[in-house]
Amino acid sequence: MTVLKTSMRNFLAHKGRMALSAVAVLLSVAFVCGTLVFTDTMNTTFDKLFAATSSDVTVSAKSASDTGETTADNGKPPVMPASVLTEVRRADGVKSAEGTVSSTSVTVVDADKDKLSPSSGAPTIVGSWDGNDARTMKITSGAAPKGPEQVMVDADTADKHHLELGDEIGVITAVGTHTAKISGIADFTVTNPGAAIFYLDTPTAQRALIGETGVYTDVNVTAAPGVSDAQLKKNVLAELGGDYRVQTAKETADANQKDVQGFMNVMKYAMLGFAGIAFLVGIFLIINTFSMLVAQRTREIGLMRAIGSSRRQVNRSVLVEALLLGFVGSVLGVGAGVGLAVGLMKLMGRMGMELSTDDLTVAWTTPVAGLVLGVIVTVLAAYLPARRAGRISPMAALRDAGAPADARAGWVRGVIGTVLTGAGVFALFLTAGADKATEGSLWLGLGVVLSLIGFVVIGPLLASGVVRVLGAVLLRVFGPVGRMAERNALRNPRRTGATGAALMIGLALVACLSVVGSSMVASATDQLDKTVGTDFIVQDDNGQLITPQAVRAIKATPGLERVTEYKWTQADFTTPDGKTLKDTAITAADPSYATDLRTETVAGNLADAYEPDSMSVHEKFAKDHGIRLGSEIAVAFRDGSTARLTVRAITSSDVVIDAGAMYTSIATMAKYVPADRMPLDTLVFATAKDGRQDAAYKALKSALHDYPQYTVRDQTDYKEALKDQIGQLLNMIYGLLALAIIVAILGVVNTLALSVVERTREIGLMRAIGLSRRQLRRMIRMESVVIALFGALLGLGLGMGWGATAQQLLALEGLMVLDIPWPTIIGVFVASAFVGLFAALIPAFRAGRMNVLNAIATE
Repeated sequence: MTVLKTSMRNFLAHKGRMALSAVAVLLSVAFVCGTLVFTDTMNTTFDKLFAATSSDVTVSAKSASDTGETTADNGKPPVMPASVLTEVRRADGVKSAEGTVSSTSVTVVDADKDKLSPSSGAPTIVGSWDGNDARTMKITSGAAPKGPEQVMVDADTADKHHLELGDEIGVITAVGTHTAKISGIADFTVTNPGAAIFYLDTPTAQRALIGETGVYTDVNVTAAPGVSDAQLKKNVLAELGGDYRVQTAKETADANQKDVQGFMNVMKYAMLGFAGIAFLVGIFLIINTFSMLVAQRTREIGLMRAIGSSRRQVNRSVLVEALLLGFVGSVLGVGAGVGLAVGLMKLMGRMGMELSTDDLTVAWTTPVAGLVLGVIVTVLAAYLPARRAGRISPMAALRDAGAPADARAGWVRGVIGTVLTGAGVFALFLTAGADKATEGSLWLGLGVVLSLIGFVVIGPLLASGVVRVLGAVLLRVFGPVGRMAERNALRNPRRTGATGAALMIGLALVACLSVVGSSMVASATDQLDKTVGTDFIVQDDNGQLITPQAVRAIKATPGLERVTEYKWTQADFTTPDGKTLKDTAITAADPSYATDLRTETVAGNLADAYEPDSMSVHEKFAKDHGIRLGSEIAVAFRDGSTARLTVRAITSSDVVIDAGAMYTSIATMAKYVPADRMPLDTLVFATAKDGRQDAAYKALKSALHDYPQYTVRDQTDYKEALKDQIGQLLNMIYGLLALAIIVAILGVVNTLALSVVERTREIGLMRAIGLSRRQLRRMIRMESVVIALFGALLGLGLGMGWGATAQQLLALEGLMVLDIPWPTIIGVFVASAFVGLFAALIPAFRAGRMNVLNAIATE
């Protein structure tokens, strides 16, 4: 009880000094809890949606996926004949059955040809209005569609794009463009996570999406009273046989949820990973806080030992303070986490993914996980300072405050840090020399972990040298004030090292990812320059295939020398070694593709692969299956017959563009695949006549004006799009890393604040002998800048080393160019100086307001 009382008294007496550490715990716990609440809420939203939209039993084509979203190579969804509906209605236990048509391989535009697709990446769905939809949608204005000239839209999409009754929209599919006017607007009775949904009547949907009537993509079956879904499924299967996919409502909902779950898990664990980084940085803050508090209370602890307190009691006293800190910070963090989840939901709403707070899900495990994690991390971080406090002897009560440095501990730390750093560097060296990316990635992970821990351990030793160099370069110009700032930073290298290490972790990751991202862009750009011999690339950014009408428009564009079609499908390969490889990708293109993409070959000539009944394979595939020039491969096309193709070329596997592709000609594919089942083009390449690139670029964009789903890019556009994609990903990662950097800034603020308290008497004496308030504040700011730049130098240097090593692994995948983004690196380094200035504002202000006499009288 005495230990608890002492701990409570000390905790409350130093609550101001604990505040920043509590904020670090709060932020880290909030990030963990916010992530869990946000992902649980999204799961709840999708669960409700899928449960509400699934009929008792759903029948679909055998080639459809579990989620029913597979689109055939011809750009149309898999369908069943209308006779299936009649057969299903004959099954026992069927109350009602209804045939429906829907597709996600669509683009919907308004009268100005602007896309009405969600900006969040959620699908655009066009389907027939039926009874199953009427259960989850309520018509709020107008009426359901009737006839080919009417369409109904969901309320969220109508609000977002300011659509009203009577507005004209176009539905663009592989069949063509269907134009209709909005007859009604329907609102969801469950939360819509962001999909844009448009409804046509059934005959119109069949013609617009499939190009023929008398077919359905799904049959929704309702069970008669007393008949379970499982029994109904059995009855339907008995009637239909095994030619169709039959799923219960639960199976459909589970399949849809599984499809979403992959994305959800990636997001969840990525965000938890960044929360872990924030916790790691927070550990340094907590260690520093308790180390300085213990040092400042050396005399007090010595007196406690002198009057009979045991080492265990002193140790427990400090750990109880940490327990209180962790508990308070974690409780506040749990509450902040719920708020963060709501904020993320609002943010996703602005991005187009609508999530209702009515579905806010706080599982009992979330606050428990936050509390346990926050308390354990805080207590573990305080263990070393607590152990150090327990070792203070009663004689310390007779000395001035402050514990002498342990020279032996510093020597041991130096040896351990050097060994760990050396081991990390050796692991990175092995990474750079690896022959396989999978093997090298293991060494890279080990090297990153060991070098990071090594730098953290050896940080105090590095601080002495690095701070002196920074002081000589930056601080000496400020005269005596600069020299005092340098000496203050050097006074306790352990503290400076720990504070700099907190900033180092975040900046090391920033530098590493910047190098990797920049190298990926530079490598891809280099590959484009070396291998792409065409001027323009036409594609749909959402994966929609290119219709024959659009291809004809491209070929009719004036100023073009050649147009190359590029198709992709799957086939079953039977190789010379007797193995059958199911669902293997094969690419069909016009012979001119050998010129449009100058792919390196290790045997043969790629142009020969476009001869009749010929193909190419890539080097790795050839080695794995004993394939040589002249070998024959039996290729059973997915929607056609089996061909025996002769290998005429073997391409290099060390490429970035079209890596792993195996080519044949469109003419060869057309020989074995019926015309109505031929895949549509995935891409179309166009090359302008000499000197007419600019005119052809404008003409090509004009020719595709009626096909807004497709984007025309020249090589410059393509490079910019690639750079933007990687840049967006990096910016998202930097945003998540910002939490760790904020915690590190709090660490600098806390270190300076406690350092000012520790040096109260010293500051008073300096003020008494003539140091002005302005000079005092400058001294503290300069000390903060040096600590921040010390952490930045270590972090950026370490991160660039990691990034350069990671690029060596990417080189095994064809990304050969190492590019250091010096503007980013220099910008981060300069920004670190401003971070130091910002962190010192409050400590410097408080130091300048000290009463000189009171400061001198402080014990």
